[in-house]
Amino acid sequence: MIQRPEGGPGPGAERAPDAALRDPALRGEVAEAAGVLARLGLVIAYGHVSARAGESMLITPAADLAGVTAASVIEVPLATEVLPDGVPAEGWAHLALYRARPDAAAIARAQPPATFALASLVTIMVPLHGQAAWLGESVPVYGDAALLRSADRAERAASCLPAGEALLLRGNGALTLGATPGLAVARMWLLAAACDVYLAALAASGANPVTVLSAGEIASWRAVGGELLPRLWEHLRSRPGSGGPGSGGPGPGEEQGQG
Repeated sequence: MIQRPEGGPGPGAERAPDAALRDPALRGEVAEAAGVLARLGLVIAYGHVSARAGESMLITPAADLAGVTAASVIEVPLATEVLPDGVPAEGWAHLALYRARPDAAAIARAQPPATFALASLVTIMVPLHGQAAWLGESVPVYGDAALLRSADRAERAASCLPAGEALLLRGNGALTLGATPGLAVARMWLLAAACDVYLAALAASGANPVTVLSAGEIASWRAVGGELLPRLWEHLRSRPGSGGPGSGGPGPGEEQGQG
């Protein structure tokens, strides 16, 4: 797998527009990240992973991610006005984010159940624990539950994420960003865990407000994300079997001591 430091230049900065055709490595990264996303139990029959490749994106097909191969990954020009055959109908969401966020190098799209629950309760999620800060200073909620199956709808959703690396979609799962496809998937796992933590805190707090991290605490965790988030991806990609947050896999506290 190509190693790129989180926060560093993404594939678009490193590859010429036709590089995806010359270099199959990025296609392999996309396919591997898709397989891990499926193995973690964060998607069922739906979901997709993409990466920026110059003036194009490479995206998984509209198929079960567990069976995606590098050869089945589809190249789509960022400026396209029509999605090619085989591309997920919500490929527009990926295109909108790449157009709106020049720093976006890879995107994961999934539907962890906890994202459905939390997005029905809040309009923004502020981190309650350190690793959740690697999702952004806060995680906004896009309030329209309609599928992002048009350029207009996708652009409206993308406008809700001018900064940060995660967007909750009310009634429709989530999108996460990363410097590589693997790091985007690692953030999806973290988002599912963060939603679990937030829901548990809300249930336990009763009428009392939950205590979120301060701006300084968030900044301190974000400062080390480039070092620690790749270690989470290496852990997730090497895990046998499935099991996302809440299903017997490692919880959000398991990686806390890694610094």
